[in-house]
Amino acid sequence: MGRFINKGNAKFRECLNSGYVDKTGLISFMNSQLFTKNKFICCTRARRFGKTMAAQMLCAYYDKSCDSRSLFEGLEIASDKPTNPDEKDSTKMRDTFEKHLNKYPTLFIDASQFVNDTVTYGKEILPAVQRELLEDLRGAYPDLELKEGISVATALMLINEAKGDKFILIMDEWDAILRECKDESIKEEWIKFLRSLFKNESVSDAFAGVYLTGILPIIKYNTQSALNNFREYNIINPGPIAKYLGFTKEEVQALCHKHRMDFEEMETWYDGYQAGDLRSIFNPNSVMMAIDYKRCIRYWGGTGAANELMPYLKLGYDKDFQTLMEGGSIPVDTGAFNNSLDDILTRNKAFTALIHLGYLSYDGENAHIPNQELMLYFATNIEDGNLGGLTDSLTLSKECLRNIRSNNCEEVSDFIASCHNDVCGAQEYNKEQLLYTTLREALYYAHSFHREYPTGKGFADLVLIPRPGNRLPGIVAELKWDKDALGPIAQIRERNYTQKVFEYTKDVILVGINYDPQTKEHQCTIENVTAPGKDSI
Repeated sequence: MGRFINKGNAKFRECLNSGYVDKTGLISFMNSQLFTKNKFICCTRARRFGKTMAAQMLCAYYDKSCDSRSLFEGLEIASDKPTNPDEKDSTKMRDTFEKHLNKYPTLFIDASQFVNDTVTYGKEILPAVQRELLEDLRGAYPDLELKEGISVATALMLINEAKGDKFILIMDEWDAILRECKDESIKEEWIKFLRSLFKNESVSDAFAGVYLTGILPIIKYNTQSALNNFREYNIINPGPIAKYLGFTKEEVQALCHKHRMDFEEMETWYDGYQAGDLRSIFNPNSVMMAIDYKRCIRYWGGTGAANELMPYLKLGYDKDFQTLMEGGSIPVDTGAFNNSLDDILTRNKAFTALIHLGYLSYDGENAHIPNQELMLYFATNIEDGNLGGLTDSLTLSKECLRNIRSNNCEEVSDFIASCHNDVCGAQEYNKEQLLYTTLREALYYAHSFHREYPTGKGFADLVLIPRPGNRLPGIVAELKWDKDALGPIAQIRERNYTQKVFEYTKDVILVGINYDPQTKEHQCTIENVTAPGKDSI
């Protein structure tokens, strides 16, 4: 066993002992691509979405230095069927599994370790990588003369020619150097190294298959991929592997049943991502953390680089971020992104980067904050970030919500009036819609803890339902234009708008807002009601 070659299956064994959710179907997909023109695969996704676990799984399956049969027995891949639909012989039902199990010399490279090694090696990091890989190859093939000074690419080609061996190469965090290293010359050398391995036709013959995983798709130069022979799969364009990019709804339901967790609460906190036609993808790390701690809270903090979100919040797209914090969505054109975090100075590039980094979900046209965990993460960063108007508006919105809960009608009226003036100066709406927009903006902090109930004909203007796990009152708001101050509350009661809300919470705050266009005054009335037969919180 070397540092990079033939590392065995110990890491995947640890995964199996840690509440593993079966994602071995990815192996079947990889097997279908081996020895084809599509054998170069790059699968990217956000931090804490199972990239490393998938890489370790593939390593355990393909690595010829170990016997992993017992690890995969009972998992999906063990019953994989042959690709020939006419095959009737039941003895060959496991041909796909058996055919490739522990059959290849396997190189496993964790590129994130090189980021730290830049401190040790400085600009000599790539020569050091080449040197250590060559040492591993010499140890694995002692009978071959792999001379000093040759490249890893040449060594692989020579081994293939002499032995006929076809390698599986698995590279975890392929983009770590490009994301974290500040030295442009090291980045350029890294791309050259990857090209030497994967763009050379002679070296290509040495690989049965290649699997790269990271956060970002392969970087583009002049709109062309640096490694254009790779098939790329990611959260925006997942192809056939969408269900392997995170936990599916069915998988989380099974976990919740097994561990006696509330699925609806888990869904509210960690669902909300989309991958192609798959509309329900959960954050795997957060789900497992919630199961371990028996509590749904925000686990996202600390999973990424320090202050990773902050540069995007400072770009000046305050209105977009406020719309997202209100629970809304924004259009994003992902086509202009060149897959680099060094160039985020345009709106579409910035928000596309946030999609790949896992801060936003994307439905093919629009982006939104996927769940409560990320909503709180955004709120914390905005509050602590000293971001001028964006931070001020969130802080004031938080104060407005506090005043509503405390029945401070005058303070709420004053803040609504202030927001109304801001909205009037920025947008053109009819009068009623303008007041509604004002209230949504005033209460956008509430979306960190509530979700908006769809309103329409025969229901209140704004209804906020507490998210599962929050012992908070709901909010029902009705708006009137040039009516009596008590009119909005009276309408809420007369039409029994609270009935639906009581299905989610026993306490509801009624908020009535009236605007007098003659005096330009805002009047607010607040009442607290409790579901019949239930005690207040």
